[in-house]
Amino acid sequence: MLINFKKRAFCPNPILLGLSTPTYGSPLLGKREERRASPSLLTVSFRESAGPPACKSPSTLDPLYEDWRAIDTSRGPNCFKTGRWLYRAAADCSYIIQALSVRRDINLDQLLRWLRDIPASAGVPTKRFMLSFRRPDEYHSFLHACEGTSPALELTPIPLIQSLSLLLPKKAELPPLPEGITVEKDSLIYMNAAGLPKAMPEKGLPWGVQQIRAPLAWNRTTGHRIKIGVIDTGIDHSHPDLKSSLGRGINLVDRTQLPHDDNGHGTHIAGTIAAANQPTGMIGVAPRSIVYAVKAFDQNGSAFVSDIILGIEWCVRSGMNIINMSFGMKSRSKSLHTACINATNAGVIIIASSGNDGRRRSIDYPARYPQTISVGATNRMRRIASFSNRGPYIDIYAPGDHIHSAWLKGKYHEMSGTSMATSHVSGAVALLLAHQPGLGPAEIKVILKRSMVPLRGAKDKLAPGELDVPKMMKAAEA
Repeated sequence: MLINFKKRAFCPNPILLGLSTPTYGSPLLGKREERRASPSLLTVSFRESAGPPACKSPSTLDPLYEDWRAIDTSRGPNCFKTGRWLYRAAADCSYIIQALSVRRDINLDQLLRWLRDIPASAGVPTKRFMLSFRRPDEYHSFLHACEGTSPALELTPIPLIQSLSLLLPKKAELPPLPEGITVEKDSLIYMNAAGLPKAMPEKGLPWGVQQIRAPLAWNRTTGHRIKIGVIDTGIDHSHPDLKSSLGRGINLVDRTQLPHDDNGHGTHIAGTIAAANQPTGMIGVAPRSIVYAVKAFDQNGSAFVSDIILGIEWCVRSGMNIINMSFGMKSRSKSLHTACINATNAGVIIIASSGNDGRRRSIDYPARYPQTISVGATNRMRRIASFSNRGPYIDIYAPGDHIHSAWLKGKYHEMSGTSMATSHVSGAVALLLAHQPGLGPAEIKVILKRSMVPLRGAKDKLAPGELDVPKMMKAAEA
């Protein structure tokens, strides 16, 4: 790290430390223009003959240097501390000082003052934004400095992407932002289901599980102990078909509660992936995999982008192998894209639904990001479902029309949508990972594309096809 000392800086009074006065040629007094040091470390020399400098209080420091602090060493006889400053005497009568925080420019200080001074009269918090930081040290410094901000402001850290979510009062407007900080609206995302659910008494082996020929692979793999994070509305933990397939998840809507499903969509997704209650109930694609409810969506099936990113972060930290994303948004989110990149770099496979607008050359985000496996929906005739988005951005298709699966209160419902197709692919990838655990996200995508079967009536031989589990397993072994 190159430290520039052209500007003035604060030097604590050495008399408080029982030391002689500092040399005027020391870097802290600005006589040396620059000095190389190990990361966050610098040396300050002292000399008896020099006169003492004028000391400043921390509140009046130059903003570029107000965050320099002393190193917290293995406290010994030559270790001195005054307030929040700690010094260690070196053999050559110098002192080792560490910068625990990054330098802040004046604009960042103005932003902090603005956050602290937001009046409660600005209105009820209604607007959500995400502030993203280019440098991790700036991010952590800003979070530390935000302690004690206005009670009218709600801050939620998002460490995975070095960002934080702001819930601002209606009348509050963000000031100009310093370089290295970007702002993005924290938009709402909705579930990708087409039409209303329909009650179904049918149990057993759903037609979608049969169509992708998953049972033919169960003599080799059932997805044993593969972890799948389902970012959705939660899961009904009391459903008899899911009791043996659930891990402990997280509720991002209300962290004081368990991630119970109050909508039904998440339970439906989990049933297709991992239901295991044959012959009295239904069975999913990977009946011995473990699904984890990551409740980011409320009862109405909506969630903020920041909640989705927090769900992705939880999945990465908790060691999920797969993330199922059965939702979408029309606009691109740089923050969500960064989260997908970071999760993929961590080895997590992200499978996302393409959307239900019937568009021919466009799909929803995050499925459109290249880091995800984007899924379209087919019907029983192996044709693209009328509601499914399609085109070059689709990686693979899977059954998604009139899919019956688990529902709230131990019941079963039928739903249609690319959400349902995505859960079939998540289960199939769980089967593959249990059989070959060393495969990474890019390898999984290549195997899926190499093994899919052509859709009925497809004119373009290079167009995406439908999932076929036995062919997928064979392609992985080639």
